[in-house]
Amino acid sequence: MALAASLVRRGAAAFPDRTAVHFGAESLTFAEVDQRANLIAHRLAAHGIGKGTHVALLVNNGLDSVPMEFAAIKAGIVRVPLNARLSLDEHADMLTGSHTDVVIADAALAGRAAELAERIPGLRALALDELLVAADGPVGEPDVALAADDPTLLLYTSGTTGRLKAVVHTQGNYGAICTNILANLLDPQPDSVMLHAASLIHASGTFVLPYWVRGGASAILPGFEPAAFVEAIATYRATEINLVPTMFAMLHGSGALDGADLSSLRKVIYGASPMPQPVLRRSIEAFGPILSQYYGQTEAPLCIAVLDEHAHADETLWGACGLPASDVDLRLLDEDGHDVAPGEIGEIALRAPFRMQGYYEADELNAQTTTGDGWLRTRDLARFDARGYLHLVDRTSDMIITGGYNVYPREVEDALASHPAVAECAVVGAPDDKWVEAVTAFVALRPGASATEEELIDHVRGQIAAHKAPKSVRFVDAVPKSAVGKILRRALREPLWEGTR
Repeated sequence: MALAASLVRRGAAAFPDRTAVHFGAESLTFAEVDQRANLIAHRLAAHGIGKGTHVALLVNNGLDSVPMEFAAIKAGIVRVPLNARLSLDEHADMLTGSHTDVVIADAALAGRAAELAERIPGLRALALDELLVAADGPVGEPDVALAADDPTLLLYTSGTTGRLKAVVHTQGNYGAICTNILANLLDPQPDSVMLHAASLIHASGTFVLPYWVRGGASAILPGFEPAAFVEAIATYRATEINLVPTMFAMLHGSGALDGADLSSLRKVIYGASPMPQPVLRRSIEAFGPILSQYYGQTEAPLCIAVLDEHAHADETLWGACGLPASDVDLRLLDEDGHDVAPGEIGEIALRAPFRMQGYYEADELNAQTTTGDGWLRTRDLARFDARGYLHLVDRTSDMIITGGYNVYPREVEDALASHPAVAECAVVGAPDDKWVEAVTAFVALRPGASATEEELIDHVRGQIAAHKAPKSVRFVDAVPKSAVGKILRRALREPLWEGTR
């Protein structure tokens, strides 16, 4: 098993003069990225920050995002990325919960770092710019002995419960994430360019190392804005892009794709949340037959299953999340931990070299999510079809039990999303004296479109069983989403249940 630090060194040695990172009009070669990473690592060591130290990163997408990450990997530092969109209280909870000693911030987030240092006793705040003040000469590699089970990343995820929990990834399994992506999803070449618009602290960031070890480049944007994103595809001659479904919807709604130069693209990747089929159809029409979907989770990134571009040619597979990755074993389990019958719905359990080491300081949770023989229970419900394709149904905590029947919100959402007036939707269970839980839909309509509650309920009834249709529809301006674009059903569900449980 290759360590993450070994892969960083391997790419730096193989492609020193090639461009590794683009940001705006600036760029860095592999050698320059490597030197900056070494410089940061040595500057941190001078501050007494070395192997095993928990260091929070308040760093937006930028030219030095990759050098900062590589510095931490090579020095054996455990990085704790903080999403800049979260609140001060959320950041403080993350830092205290992870026993973080240091926060490193870029110039734009220095104010938040100072607030955290004031709130949390003993927390030190350092400026990324100060760690990059030029050295007198070349800086050597950090002299740090690393092992496969050394933690390298502590990544927070709220999952479906809303409670913050930190996933621990090690040098070994972070290296395996790179191998997993190369084996199942991407085959970057030295002329490849991946365009990043999503935050590098989540799924988008896992693509950096696979491109690095193959000599490809990462073109990094500060964020996602449709017109700027499409322009960047042409500017950097991007060969691959990675989007979440909400970004596709924004592209189509903005008109940014009209007349756009997409000729450099070889593959368009999507994941993180279900893709509404109308959006998928429009995306294939816009980009061509080059879309691939990955299914993964923070606990097991990135590819648990992949629906590649060849499978996308078969519309009957559009609801699938793909075939299991080549380096993963999958089972579907019932509530008692037994394998379900073929075609039945069960909880996905997996074994893979890229799965997390565990949740940080959460023995009870780790015991709940790991079987006695080492299988990770994902809390995702799915079924296999006759061809072996995995069809994700829902999260165990999102399932609605109404009148004694199980209803999976995603199935209802797919039916609603096929109505031409629906821009986005989410379905949850609301308390009900008769049904125990009543299927309740929250719907945002497309600009200029109209639809009644009765019309939408009838539309769903025309596609799936009547008992699965919403009992009520609530119209909203937008459906709440997480910082990475995932629909937050719990934000809609919890207010409905206040005072009832």
